[in-house]
Amino acid sequence: MSVNESIALEPGIDNKQFWGLDFHNPVFPVTATLIVLFILYALLDPAQASAQMVAARTWAIDHFDWLFMFAGNAFVVFCVALILLPVGKVRLGGATARPEYSTMSWFAMLFAAGMGIGLMFWSVAEPVAYYTDWYGTPLNVAARTPEGASAAMGATMFHWGLHPWAIYGVVAVAIGFFTFNLRLPLSLRAAFYPLLGTRVRGWVGHTVDITAVLATVFGLATSLGLGASQAASGLHYLTGIANTIELQMAIIVTVTAVTLLSVWRGIDGGIKLLSNINMLLATALMLFVAFAGGIVAFVNGLGTTTAAYAEHLLPLSNWIGRDDQSWFHGWTVFYWAWWISWSPFVGVFIARVSKGRTVRELLTAVLIVPTLVTLAWMTAFGGNALAQSAGGIGELANGIGDVSLAMFHMLQNMPLSALTSTLAIMLVLIFFVTSADSGALVIDSITAGGKVDAPRCQKVLWASLVGVIAAILLSAGGKDALNALQAGAVATGLPFTVVLLVMMVGLYKALHQSHYA
Repeated sequence: MSVNESIALEPGIDNKQFWGLDFHNPVFPVTATLIVLFILYALLDPAQASAQMVAARTWAIDHFDWLFMFAGNAFVVFCVALILLPVGKVRLGGATARPEYSTMSWFAMLFAAGMGIGLMFWSVAEPVAYYTDWYGTPLNVAARTPEGASAAMGATMFHWGLHPWAIYGVVAVAIGFFTFNLRLPLSLRAAFYPLLGTRVRGWVGHTVDITAVLATVFGLATSLGLGASQAASGLHYLTGIANTIELQMAIIVTVTAVTLLSVWRGIDGGIKLLSNINMLLATALMLFVAFAGGIVAFVNGLGTTTAAYAEHLLPLSNWIGRDDQSWFHGWTVFYWAWWISWSPFVGVFIARVSKGRTVRELLTAVLIVPTLVTLAWMTAFGGNALAQSAGGIGELANGIGDVSLAMFHMLQNMPLSALTSTLAIMLVLIFFVTSADSGALVIDSITAGGKVDAPRCQKVLWASLVGVIAAILLSAGGKDALNALQAGAVATGLPFTVVLLVMMVGLYKALHQSHYA
């Protein structure tokens, strides 16, 4: 990069200062305007907005299932190739850069920002849903059979294993390399520098960044709103407290307040601390479930879950000639669109905390290690859930009713259920905080022109906005408004799929040039 190009692409070069804020023009004002307009749209007629957004999401999934599936497979192959090829030695930040965080703290933050919250709900609900034919079965396997149990575990691992983490890995390496090695802004537009040069400073870059912020804000607000409803369901189930809108709002306010405190304390005093606490609590809960369900069964389950994942990996990766269209579109393609729409947030955050790591080290931590952890987690929770369902034990014997209660239904049939269920609720709430905190950091960086040292009040503003959006939509529009927001976020997965494929090409070109320079 020439000196002139470096100056032209300096982080924050197009920023404006106003009321103590330091924001990029036009990304910040355009994004804020679009957020307000979308909220008004969702509130004026929530049912109609939900129907229209769901229709847009369905159209994208039905017509471009092949693109989502091809891209998901391509990202896995690409990440594995970067781990094995010589370019994997490239260090983010240059040859002399060193990691800012310990390996354990770093990994805890990656997992908390990535999908920790999802595992709390779906590690029980998803295998049982597939096993009992709640909404189709993978590859049309017969429900409630040994083959159905194997397919259920294999499909669950497929959705939470290598593929989603590869999506995050592509974005993380791209943003990390262009930000720390080429001194470009910490924003999604930076990944297009090899292909567009200084033109990333124009409207192509603006559009990419604005879309990334919208997807992140809508995704976080949706998760917080629906998560508050789910947490309230859990509290009602455990304590009998009425699941009212007031309780749900109280949960949103509490989570948002803790998030603001975490944001104000910065990465070290906030998200790193909470992520470490969460990993300890999650590990304790997983070990308890593994031992309570029978350690021999857990060890055997690790082998059978691994075998099921390996057996179903290729058939589930294929999209040609599938005869399980309802299940395939409703689960796999939806998941791929969701992970891709979530990737700007998670990928940029991973890049932000990964300076000093090599490409090989980052992708191993983002791709291989989480898959192994997820394997153990799914074996403990999903394995016990299937055992209860197949054995006619408790509520899970009847299949899935309320997804938010599936975890509590499983824990109810184990020792110390009140204690473990309380711990599960704590984990859910802390995972919400870490996701919202890391999301605020990413949103602030993008809307601050890629700067990592924007005023703290700006991060507080974005963290507050996510809570306000969730509260307004939940109280005024109910789940219809939140579903509209979620469907809109998922629909952005289609353009982002193209963005990530282009990003992948530019990244390899830049890494190759850097390694052999």
